[in-house]
Amino acid sequence: MSRVYNFSAGPSMLPEAVLKKAAAEMLDYEGSGQSVMEMSHRSKIYGTIINGAEALIREIMNIPDNYKVLFLQGGASTQFAAIPMNLMTKNGKADYIITGQWAKKSFKEASRFGDAKAIASSEDKTFSYIPKIDKSMIRPDADYVHICMNNTIYGTVYHQLPDTGDIPLVADISSCIMSRPIDVSKFGMLYAGAQKNLAPAGLTIVIIREDLIGNAMENTPTMLNYQIHADNGSMFNTPPCYTIYVAKLVMEWIKNEIGGMEKMQELNEKKAKLLYDFLDNSKLFKGTVVPEDRSLMNVPFITGSDEIDALFVKQAADNSFVNIKGHRSVGGMRASIYNAMPYEGVEALVKFMTEFEQNVLNDVDAAIAFEK
Repeated sequence: MSRVYNFSAGPSMLPEAVLKKAAAEMLDYEGSGQSVMEMSHRSKIYGTIINGAEALIREIMNIPDNYKVLFLQGGASTQFAAIPMNLMTKNGKADYIITGQWAKKSFKEASRFGDAKAIASSEDKTFSYIPKIDKSMIRPDADYVHICMNNTIYGTVYHQLPDTGDIPLVADISSCIMSRPIDVSKFGMLYAGAQKNLAPAGLTIVIIREDLIGNAMENTPTMLNYQIHADNGSMFNTPPCYTIYVAKLVMEWIKNEIGGMEKMQELNEKKAKLLYDFLDNSKLFKGTVVPEDRSLMNVPFITGSDEIDALFVKQAADNSFVNIKGHRSVGGMRASIYNAMPYEGVEALVKFMTEFEQNVLNDVDAAIAFEK
């Protein structure tokens, strides 16, 4: 059996070691005679899994004791509504920084529940940069400021956080969770759909400061109230049991095989540098993001010709580099090089891109199409 290099933006590839362990335990988890897929979430043995997962995320991300970790369902998109219903309750105001599609969607959803204001946007240049924020731009009576930390579609990331003072900073970290160390104490809340960098689809992780819990709007649905999930240890209803189990395996891999967040960052920076260095020196391909805001996780690039882009995507797939087509809203190509993508995968991609470039530039007809 041969495996492809999967550059999907999500659901994305998982570490091979994790897949093998999950496969080995599929029919019999630790001698229980049952799969994690079929055991009761109220059972003692499953309790060791979900409690172990929480202990690992707290350890790896160095989460302070005054933060709750919630394992929820509904994807990050459900949090677009849950956040204002739980947090936009003091002054009914929240400030949003728009850096891509998901930031726009979260802002639009929040606008349904109160006075949400877009205080900055990079849409003027197709979200190819992170807008600079001055503290004076933030309303002093905003209940929170919201950002999307890493923009999956457009390939930008916050390398420096906006200064929000005493106003809680809320961040969607779906496509960069556990890719590098992060100071959780700088945020009021972090949330992530786990299917990009941590687990299969189905799990949403919320990390929220305790003082922000318990102030939900009166009409907040029970399943969107953080207080309910915090009080019940993420067990108010049946959680996404198997996805939590795989997330635990991935965190064990990060801790024991990679060596923790600092080592994970080193590996991700090494992968990203290899690809960006190639793009910066290529005669055919070019990146679309300003260098200072480039993501370590999602690397969009183009040739300047829709025809050559399409040819590259096809030939890449034929050579086992799959899901490299750019998002339908922007076109081009995008290589998502999350934690599980090995360095060898990026190395092989760069080699293929080099060969493709040489073939195109040596072909008169293709070169003419490129010049057009």
